[in-house]
Amino acid sequence: MDFLIKVLVFLVGFTAVAMTIFSALSTFVLTRAARSQLNRIVFGMMRRIFEFILKFTGSYEQRDRIMAYYSPISLIMLVPVWYALIMLGYAAMYWSLGVGDWFADIRYSGSSLLTLGFATSDVPIVTILSFSEALIGLIMVALLMAYLPTMYAAFSRREQAVSMLEVRAGNPPSALEMILRFNRIHGLDKLSDYWKTWETWFADIEESHTTLPALVFFRSPRSDNSWVTAAGAILDAASITQSAVDIPADASASLSIRAGYLALRRIADYFDLPNPKNPQYPTDPISIRREEFDELLGRLDKAGVPLKPDRDQAWKDFAGWRVNYDRVLLVLCTLVMAPQAPWSSDRAPKFKLPPMFILKKKKII
Repeated sequence: MDFLIKVLVFLVGFTAVAMTIFSALSTFVLTRAARSQLNRIVFGMMRRIFEFILKFTGSYEQRDRIMAYYSPISLIMLVPVWYALIMLGYAAMYWSLGVGDWFADIRYSGSSLLTLGFATSDVPIVTILSFSEALIGLIMVALLMAYLPTMYAAFSRREQAVSMLEVRAGNPPSALEMILRFNRIHGLDKLSDYWKTWETWFADIEESHTTLPALVFFRSPRSDNSWVTAAGAILDAASITQSAVDIPADASASLSIRAGYLALRRIADYFDLPNPKNPQYPTDPISIRREEFDELLGRLDKAGVPLKPDRDQAWKDFAGWRVNYDRVLLVLCTLVMAPQAPWSSDRAPKFKLPPMFILKKKKII
């Protein structure tokens, strides 16, 4: 009976170590989106702590300064959690091999994992296990050191485009302001090259923000900027241009919209955020009212932007584009606590996320 208990404890310890290594590999090494329940639990618990702290703030700027630490702290917290689980897992294996009592086994495991070397054993199998534990500890440190430059390189690429958008779309970014400035300064024919730039940007954030999901919560250097609201402004500008502005049809605008809503959907899917897969208008409503759309067109017309004469058809075409990203844009604004921006975060609060983000089948973000 004692032998079976020891075998069971050894297997439990081995499983704990294996699952922890899988979590680290999916975070640091794997080049595709892979969900780690352990990572979700750590980030979810830290989110609850931060949301509690936010109750004592009085302005968005204060909330933004606090939330700027959320993702970095949560990411760093993964390392001690991994180390603790590995230490306990190996301690269970040492106990099953008769190294000592539980305290001695945890002490021996910590000595091996942290390569302190103050506890040793002459038993060959125990020595092999201690060497493997020390190797895992060193690999964890090396992976973290290699991981951070990759993450910050992706962050820098994202934020460079977000910061440059202010020159063309104002602050907060607005589709209306962007079209007006292009019409006044560059000429609407120059939009074609701009759509191609943002199509590439959308492809980049889809890849980086699903393989490095902590990036989703990394906030812009300025509190009034956000990658989500920037995406919304670009998608709205392309949708308005395609549906209402009287210029030759541009396939690059359509491709940019498609790249955008696919990227946002796949990021939302990673976090199990509810969003329609194949939305259709008018079956699926959008958050933009017809009156808002007509008001925007009135301002464009007053500024001399050439518009298509059929406003009813323009509205239907715009709604047909917007429905593809409307819901997912708003839930992502809520997820990242984006700053106020027209036609995105200004109407996102209606999509409140449940506590701990228990969304589908009790999955935790």
